[in-house]
Amino acid sequence: MRNNNIIIIENPSELGAGTRGAATGPIAVRLADNQGENKIYGKIEHTTIKSRNEALCKPVTTPHAKYVADIYEHNQEVVKTIKKQLLDQKFPLIISGDHSNAIGSIAAIKDTFPNKRLGVIWIDAHADLHTPYTSPSGNMHGMPLGVSLGEGYQTTPVNIPQPETIDYWHKLTHLGENQIHPKLLPTDLVFISIRDLEEPEWEDIEDNHIKHFVPARLLNKSMSDVAAETLEYLNQCDHIYISFDVDSMDPSVSTGTGTSVENGLTLPEAKNLLQSLMQSPKIVSLEITEINPLIDHQNKMAQVTLDILSHLLQ
Repeated sequence: MRNNNIIIIENPSELGAGTRGAATGPIAVRLADNQGENKIYGKIEHTTIKSRNEALCKPVTTPHAKYVADIYEHNQEVVKTIKKQLLDQKFPLIISGDHSNAIGSIAAIKDTFPNKRLGVIWIDAHADLHTPYTSPSGNMHGMPLGVSLGEGYQTTPVNIPQPETIDYWHKLTHLGENQIHPKLLPTDLVFISIRDLEEPEWEDIEDNHIKHFVPARLLNKSMSDVAAETLEYLNQCDHIYISFDVDSMDPSVSTGTGTSVENGLTLPEAKNLLQSLMQSPKIVSLEITEINPLIDHQNKMAQVTLDILSHLLQ
């Protein structure tokens, strides 16, 4: 990545999370860098999207997609912010609260380049393919890819959402000025390090033949091999967005995140994987998400994130 082309976008929304504290993640990363002589933020332009986290004080009225109305309103602002930077030929390096913010990130890229084919690399312990019709929790950080793949792709419904939820789900799937639906095709999605999924998500992956790397398979490949295979698979895409959830890493590394899962990537593996993927000129944005200092020890997760960023920016 060329530093003079990057803008760091802090998106501290945690409306989609089930555990409180992810909103402080982007700030914790910046403060950790401030304490370390501003080696990143002192050189790269950065901006912050205003959150709507005050909505968390309200009662939940849409249990199958909690805070869906506020998540829709927030992600409209996310689209506007990221789209502006893309049109200015900037590279958005996004540090976000919870993974529901990827709804706006993906929508922004597709809205900016409506006639271009978008690929998504999802590095995560979870698939985040749920919808209000399948989610066991209603937490929308488990639904960003469900939104992006659009209405009608998912498995047999398990839940019966309320009319308000269905209405806002439709709005989210058509998010953006151009109201493109769907934003993403199953053939243009690759999962890396997934290992904690509900049955409907595995069904979606199998039914839609979505390419994925689980840890057992990763053990037999180098990170550069995984990256090369991923980029080759997405070769027909014009642009590629990478979403990196810190819970893709092993709990021994990802101490400060709400949903850590055993058998994840090591820190060297994560750094090498991202560095290899970032060699592609098709990568137009990278998002790092789900850092939660409130359940961390001595801000370790933010320090790990800074380590990754320093490795990519060197």
